[in-house]
Amino acid sequence: MTYSSDFRNRIQSSIALKSHLVENEALLRTMSEAATCCIDAFRNNKKVLWCGNGGSAADAQHLAAELSGRFYFDRPPLFSEALHVNISYTTAVANDYGYEVVFERMLQAMAQQGDVLIGLSTSGNSPNVVRAFEKARQIGVITIGFTGETGGKMAILSDILLPIPSKDTPRIQECHMLIGHTICELIENELFPRKP
Repeated sequence: MTYSSDFRNRIQSSIALKSHLVENEALLRTMSEAATCCIDAFRNNKKVLWCGNGGSAADAQHLAAELSGRFYFDRPPLFSEALHVNISYTTAVANDYGYEVVFERMLQAMAQQGDVLIGLSTSGNSPNVVRAFEKARQIGVITIGFTGETGGKMAILSDILLPIPSKDTPRIQECHMLIGHTICELIENELFPRKP
């Protein structure tokens, strides 16, 4: 049995959505604004923090590592972290207080005014990400929402919203990673320019 047509269909679906992004000038401008926001934060000795659940948690951790480690080339590390990486903290707070506050409490401990919080949620309605964005507003942390087409509850809580025009979770997450990787590349190139 062959699944070639299934792979072809999924790849074509992913390409179609990304092609739609290429043609969306307003969304491209917003992506640029998100990159500039992160670059400015690092230039001002601030942090870029991330949060998400499930596959979006993995994506958040992946993108944080591109900044705190390296992306295309060796250079000094940047302060970037996903709020869920301490599993002892995450499980303790989820057990003692409730899962909806795990990001909010870590943000309260880690963030300062002028830092950036990037939240990934395909629905835009993940309660723990929404709570973190609400806390970010109180602290003065800039919020960037990576969501699906409606933006959900995160739409009104995001200083910068990147709503992928789709309801298909895997395709949305693929676009989140493409945008996230591009932001990481732009940050690296702007902060650590290499000699020609």
